[in-house]
Amino acid sequence: MREYLVVALTLLAGIALVAAAMGARRVLAPADPSPAKLTTYESGVDPVGSGWEQGSVRYVVFALLYVIFAVDAVYLFPWALVIRTELGLASLVEMAIFIGVLVVALLHVWRRGLLRWW
Repeated sequence: MREYLVVALTLLAGIALVAAAMGARRVLAPADPSPAKLTTYESGVDPVGSGWEQGSVRYVVFALLYVIFAVDAVYLFPWALVIRTELGLASLVEMAIFIGVLVVALLHVWRRGLLRWW
């Protein structure tokens, strides 16, 4: 039960630190709200319109492709570190299949023209 006590005390200390920081900000920070300060401001452009405008889907496609290939790279690094010592030929074949699927996916995305920025 001592392990649970350590976890509970750490959790309580974290909650206390967050509460103390929020309280210190409330006491020390100046508060002078005005309509100009409360308006939405993003990237130096004043808001125009309702804010519910259609954005380009291409940015989402790039973000998803990045996440897919970044996560796959995260799997490749630990595998590459232990391939010579602990893993055998079966692991090499499995990783070749894995990389092959990634290459096929990348070729498909490239062929459909999703990698063009404009």
